[in-house]
Amino acid sequence: MANVQQATVADDVGQVDVDELEHAAAKRTHRPWERVLFYWLCAGFTGFHLLILTGPVVLRSFDDWFGTGLYRLFPLNIDQELFRAIHLAWGATLGFGFFAIAKSRGTQGVPWYDWLLILAAIGAAVYMWHNLVDLQMNQGAIYETPDLVYSLVGLVVVFEFSRRTAGNALTIIAAVFLLYAVVGHWLPGPLYHDKSLKDLWFAFPYIYSNLGVFGPTLEVSSTFIIMFTAFAAFLTRSKAGEYFNDLSVALVGWARGGPAKVAVLSGVMFGSISGSSVANVVASGSVTIPMMRRVGYDRATAGAIEATSSTGGQITPPVLGAAAFLMAEATGIQYAEIALAAVIPCFLFYVACYMHVDLNAVKAGLRGLPRSELPRLVPMAARLYMLAPIAVLVWAFTAGYSAFLAAGLGMLACVAVSWFNGLDRDPDGRWRWRYSDGVMGPRGIIDALELGARDSMQLVAVCAAAGIVVGVIALTGIGGRFAYIMQAIAGDSQLLAMLFTMVVVTILGMGMPTTAAYAIAAAVVAPGLVQIGVPKLVAHMFIFYYAVLSAITPPVAVASIAAAGMAKADAWKTSWIAVKLGLATFIVPLMFFYSPTLLGQGEWLEILPPLITATIGVCLLACATEGWLVGPMPLPVRVVLFVGAVCLIAPEPITDGIGLVIALGVWGYQAMARRRAVGQG
Repeated sequence: MANVQQATVADDVGQVDVDELEHAAAKRTHRPWERVLFYWLCAGFTGFHLLILTGPVVLRSFDDWFGTGLYRLFPLNIDQELFRAIHLAWGATLGFGFFAIAKSRGTQGVPWYDWLLILAAIGAAVYMWHNLVDLQMNQGAIYETPDLVYSLVGLVVVFEFSRRTAGNALTIIAAVFLLYAVVGHWLPGPLYHDKSLKDLWFAFPYIYSNLGVFGPTLEVSSTFIIMFTAFAAFLTRSKAGEYFNDLSVALVGWARGGPAKVAVLSGVMFGSISGSSVANVVASGSVTIPMMRRVGYDRATAGAIEATSSTGGQITPPVLGAAAFLMAEATGIQYAEIALAAVIPCFLFYVACYMHVDLNAVKAGLRGLPRSELPRLVPMAARLYMLAPIAVLVWAFTAGYSAFLAAGLGMLACVAVSWFNGLDRDPDGRWRWRYSDGVMGPRGIIDALELGARDSMQLVAVCAAAGIVVGVIALTGIGGRFAYIMQAIAGDSQLLAMLFTMVVVTILGMGMPTTAAYAIAAAVVAPGLVQIGVPKLVAHMFIFYYAVLSAITPPVAVASIAAAGMAKADAWKTSWIAVKLGLATFIVPLMFFYSPTLLGQGEWLEILPPLITATIGVCLLACATEGWLVGPMPLPVRVVLFVGAVCLIAPEPITDGIGLVIALGVWGYQAMARRRAVGQG
């Protein structure tokens, strides 16, 4: 009977197309020969990057160990600007091949005009290769007529590639910046720039160079992002993602509201290796949402819990979201330090999520799943080797290896652990090995390479379009004038500037992916924050967190929409519940602005006290928003407790003392009210 009930609930969960939510255009159906062609183009795209980024290190190591001389024969050296041009042209080829011109035009096969766009993308890269020395020598100085044509073709490719994969918002913003570069010398006041760009032979080639499109954003896309996207694809293909979900079910599925706690735990484990909140929702929600529905969670709450926990995956070390790699490039801070700084905010986020789902379960009287229906923990513990790729990645970071080599070693670990998936016991109890779907042979490795390319297409477009914004800022100096405007608005108040930034980033995030929202805000807003005295890491982390939270912020809230679709719930209601569940994370960035100790800045003796009080604070914040401490709380008491919770999250001794007094007072009041209610009963 239980199995029948479980199947019924599972059937009641809707299907969500990740491409439909994450990309602006419709994914087309290929003809048979196109399917084969683009499969190998995807695999080749990822393989090419692996070869260029890790090949030289591997060959030099072979030379050192065995004296083979392979590196002298195959140095694998390529000019960095040309490498990025190939990266963009190849990514655009895939984008035009997979996505139609509009959602309503999902045609069968690639039409002639998209083949022309593909040829234009390839042609621009070939032109750069043929004229590389001249383009680099003339950079920022003099360009010829063919250079203008080349740059115009390249910019058209970038705009259309961005529009199809990342949506209209980013494309329009990049177009506005490009227009400003041309007409800014006609504008009054602080928008005026003296770089008269009436000579288009100078304007467009300047922006379509390593001073703009091929600058730091595309550098990150062609290195860090593609490597770690491929690493996530290898984890998925090796069945590690499934193991993370199963382990979460085994660990907490039995607790009250257990399936919701499984969603939180799987958000930590699976989300830490995926940069897409929507992909996280679809991957883990297919398991957790049916289970939550089965134990009694309503549709909107089940969807909101999955959306919030999946969004948190983008702020979970060691991988974080793709925007974190842009942060490392923009700030000059090592990625390992950024990942370490994210540990405490990530911990506070998931503590708050866990408290919310636990309080939901208490209020509704929800139980967990029967232990008899859960995966057995002992066999799951025997498969802890599935965590080896994550362990290898962390070890490589801490040992000082480059991020590229760390990701490459993680991929090798994925292949290695997948071979243990072939082990099984026969009826006589003897171990045997047989090839299965979870084992990564040659075809499994190629599948992972292909998946990595598919998952990185949008990020390539985002970084190229963001490069236009960066180029215009560098050319016109508008970034410095924006900092002046921010100072004029905020005066000497850093808090007012941070609140202004929060609003700007949230609005940007509503219309574009997290990576794009961060890239533009980091280029436009972050310099102003640094100029008024905000530490660089704090400014960029602040922007990063609000860019991430846009995935659950109405009205767009793509993660909430995806989860609502799976739960067959109202998207608007699901989004607002998700905001409530993630409320702590909306507050925590303001707290680490006041005290960088919450970013791990300082000695442990300095970090530990604010960490403890902030943990208590986010737990009480969940109690205040859910309206339950010892028992149900009336609205005035909830407001008082909310104030106390915020005081505890703020890392200052005075506010901590006030928060503790308020918390103890509310707890005592609630305890007495509960005893009176029991006595009267």
